Amino acid sequence: MRIIDRYVIREVLLPFVIGLLVFTFMLIIPYLIESAENFIAKGVPTTVVLQIMATLLPQALGLTIPMSLLLGLLVAFGRLSGDREFVALQACGVSLMRLLRPVVFLSLVAWAATSYVLLEAVPNANQTFREITYNIVASRAEGEVRPRVFFDDFPNVVLYVRDIPPTGGWNDVFMSDIREGRTPAVYLARHGRVLLDRDARTVEMALENGSSHSADPNGKYIVQSFDRMLLSLNPESVFPRTGPAKGSREMSIPELRTRAAELEGQGIYPHTELFEIQKKFSIPFACLVFGLIGLGLGASNRRDGKLASFVVGIVVIFSYYVLLWLGQSLVRGHIIPPWLAAWMPNIVLGAMGGLLFMWRDRAADQPVRIQVPLRLRRAAGFGASFLTVRLPALRIPGPGLLDRYVASTYTRIVGLSAIAMAAIFYIATFLDLSDKVFRGQATWTMLGSYMWYATPQYIYYILPLAVLLGTLVTIGLLTKNSELVVMKACGISLYRVALPMVAGALVAGATLFALEESVLGPANRRAEAIRHVIRGGSPQTFDVLTRRWVTGSMGRIYHYDYFDPKTLQLSGLSIYEFADRMEALTRRTFADRAVYTGGAARDGLDAWRLERGWKREFTPTGDTRVYEPFTETTLAIEPAAYFATDRPDERFMSYRQLRGYIERLRTGGLDVSEQQVALARKISFPFVTLVMTLIAVPFAVTTGRHGAMYGVGVGIVLAIAYWVAISIFAALGTGGLVAPALAAWAPNLLFGAGAGYLLLTVRT
Repeated sequence: MRIIDRYVIREVLLPFVIGLLVFTFMLIIPYLIESAENFIAKGVPTTVVLQIMATLLPQALGLTIPMSLLLGLLVAFGRLSGDREFVALQACGVSLMRLLRPVVFLSLVAWAATSYVLLEAVPNANQTFREITYNIVASRAEGEVRPRVFFDDFPNVVLYVRDIPPTGGWNDVFMSDIREGRTPAVYLARHGRVLLDRDARTVEMALENGSSHSADPNGKYIVQSFDRMLLSLNPESVFPRTGPAKGSREMSIPELRTRAAELEGQGIYPHTELFEIQKKFSIPFACLVFGLIGLGLGASNRRDGKLASFVVGIVVIFSYYVLLWLGQSLVRGHIIPPWLAAWMPNIVLGAMGGLLFMWRDRAADQPVRIQVPLRLRRAAGFGASFLTVRLPALRIPGPGLLDRYVASTYTRIVGLSAIAMAAIFYIATFLDLSDKVFRGQATWTMLGSYMWYATPQYIYYILPLAVLLGTLVTIGLLTKNSELVVMKACGISLYRVALPMVAGALVAGATLFALEESVLGPANRRAEAIRHVIRGGSPQTFDVLTRRWVTGSMGRIYHYDYFDPKTLQLSGLSIYEFADRMEALTRRTFADRAVYTGGAARDGLDAWRLERGWKREFTPTGDTRVYEPFTETTLAIEPAAYFATDRPDERFMSYRQLRGYIERLRTGGLDVSEQQVALARKISFPFVTLVMTLIAVPFAVTTGRHGAMYGVGVGIVLAIAYWVAISIFAALGTGGLVAPALAAWAPNLLFGAGAGYLLLTVRT
């Protein structure tokens, strides 16, 4: 290789690696927050958690390698253009065609890496991930039960526990058993757990110190006390007969061909298998297409075209995957063959890239323009025949020119980072769930609704990282261009320069808190409900009209067949009341219908009219003390609005809602460590934007001379360390090893102390 080849490759490699880290990390964040923290809290060994994370990398790399290549090319050639080095290359006779040589080399390396990932690593890693999680679920089935949340994964069995101690098992257990061939019964126990025998493939529920309530065929009510009882459950809910089956993405090419031959033998057209085979070759080839487009978009004589080219590059990536999955839809409709569907994005974008390259080779000093039809131009009021794709200069009013300049650069970089990372989330979601649409399990409307409701959570993940990158890159650019030196020479300290970025961090933190207190919880609940349905679950699981099991504020458990929010009526209502512990009932009430009559009764309860039912009170030994049938009576239970709201779950609550929920649980004498950690984190997490900004400023000053991409690399390392600290301390707080407030604030305290030290020692 000649000097120019090595120079271009070196310029591309750094942003490529940084982009690979950013994009891959963004795809793993949801797992790190939702799953890894839960595994750590439940005692899963750290090595197993790391192994699970490692198995997720190939699936992400198959998506992020081509994207990172395009990003690296755009950033590298954008810098060459911005620093006028591309002009110098042209003046020395180096044409765009000559620069194609190192680009082709990098594209071939990325093609080879992506091919290995999709052909070898992804099938093995996906299957390994399924096997590991299968073993975890099989060996820790009781760990899937969450305290004070009704668990219905066992067929025709509903389980509710008040507390889960760190040593394992459950405390205060309530179980409803309505399996066929058995007498419907309700079981109460002080302790319980699941007993698994993997070799014999048996699953048993062990209950201790409790009682059972049932009725014989003649209608006689029977109460039995027990010291220990074993109930056999359906082993298929824990041990699938064939273990974790391979999907099309877990199959190698020989396995896909074998499966396709089997389907053809059954008279079924194997469109999915044939498409997957072609996709394993077409996606790696996209590296070559992206290389051509990256060179065409990035290389320019203009200093202001790199940001616009970067935005267009994100659009190119999204367009590629939309075309890919649009092709799969056409294959399912037998409109085009599988090979054409898989290669259609490469054909379309490759042709566009070739035309762009030839046009740029002739007019390297022209901005990227998109032709606007005459009719649209007249309707929109455009006077020119072209629409220039260029990021406009952002003008933010402020107290001074310096603040406006820094804030403009900072806001532009934060916005660009947020757009890029949001695109990654949307692409990953599209890739993950679109297959369900093509199989007929969901509709495009459902997928679009899921993306809409998931957007607040995406913003919640993206905003802290975007603020961190914005600060690092802004200070890095000011340092690299010697602007910070000029500011210091004029008597302006680093602290004063960073003031607009600190203000931006405070605004971002306030935005995070506002999201938590307003739309985040309801949107997440709705998104999870839609995702559950897309993946084949029943919509009734998340429907407040038919959720059927509810816990009351006084420790009661309500069961009903249907709730009508218009007439405020409950059908088939059963009420279970307990003493301090749940091993015995004190009262059980049944009504064929309950009608809300209004009017506060006592302790926040409202009056209801119960029709056609009975009341039964029990002694501490389980004997019936009072049995009273009724045609109509009045009872004070929860307000009607209580049955029309979603079930309590700290993941979907605002700060005030969760605080009230904790008070109700604490009044019942329950362990609320996990909820207290979640409550404290709702306050501590928004401060991450300020902490990351304060720690980014001194880091950026020291790395600024090396370029903005070094700052981005530092930012990714800091972000990874922060998210890992959040998960570890949250798990420690949930397990009772650390005070809940300390578990929530520890990451901010640690990184804040580091930021304070660096700010006090850096040259200002």
